[in-house]
Amino acid sequence: MTQKSLWRGVLIVVLSVALATPAKANNLDNAGRNIVIGIVAVTAAVAVVVTVVVIHYSKKRTITGCVVSVANGMTLTDENDKQIYALAGNTAGITPGDRMKLQGKKVKLKGPDKRVEWVATNVTKDFGVCQP
Repeated sequence: MTQKSLWRGVLIVVLSVALATPAKANNLDNAGRNIVIGIVAVTAAVAVVVTVVVIHYSKKRTITGCVVSVANGMTLTDENDKQIYALAGNTAGITPGDRMKLQGKKVKLKGPDKRVEWVATNVTKDFGVCQP
């Protein structure tokens, strides 16, 4: 064996020992950290979903359309979805034949006709007589 090859072998052994890092037993620490991160992420996601749902359902809903008098009350045809709603709730101030914007909520009635009712809480705006 030549002296040059011997020094190469010694250099490889020295560098291997010097650069080798001992294996750490931190798998348990990493698993615990990952569990905590997962719990925080799930909690944040639940908080965002709850906030969005609460804001979505708590905002005031309105409907705009023409009010028509029928035999058993009044109906309103929504301008957006063209659905006909039976009016209920606070109907004071609602004038048949007028185009109105009403505040309230939609209620689906159970029964054979599956009517949809708008429970009015407030008249937001009266636009005047409906245009044909």
